[in-house]
Amino acid sequence: MISDVSSQVTAKAAPFSAATLARFAREVSKYPADQKQSAVMACLAIIQQEQGWVSPESEQALAGYLGMAPIAVHEVSSFYNMYNQRPVGRYKLNVCTNLPCQLRDGANALAYLEKKLGIAAGETTPDGMFTLQPSECLGACADSPVMLVNDRSMCSFMSEDKLDQLIDGLKNAEGNQ
Repeated sequence: MISDVSSQVTAKAAPFSAATLARFAREVSKYPADQKQSAVMACLAIIQQEQGWVSPESEQALAGYLGMAPIAVHEVSSFYNMYNQRPVGRYKLNVCTNLPCQLRDGANALAYLEKKLGIAAGETTPDGMFTLQPSECLGACADSPVMLVNDRSMCSFMSEDKLDQLIDGLKNAEGNQ
């Protein structure tokens, strides 16, 4: 019976590779069969990791896989800023703009990066290297201003000098690859 369901899901989830579907299955197996929708966030993270963003087509296919309404998947993917709703640069820079960071130069850090990168918040540099985004609280108020690089690396006390070092370091890392 599981193989029958798996083949039906594969047909509905055309945008996903067999490896992706196997990763989904591992996440879904953590929940009772009637609660497989609980794996939606983990599956969205897999899509994001493998494709770089969560497209409307991927949301639709995931909804079919999990037996959810497509709007329910979209509500999750659009609620959290960790899911990209469009393609982003190689480095996604989320600068906390919540009040504690604002009071400790968060807005200045964002403005400095806009000037340094030549883009506004929400945009990607023409070379596709950097996407700059404002972010809600990152949970490190005492370390503000803070930012998150690629949803994984927290950077604290981001003065202009530290922002220069970060951007220059990322550019140099690209040049060495």
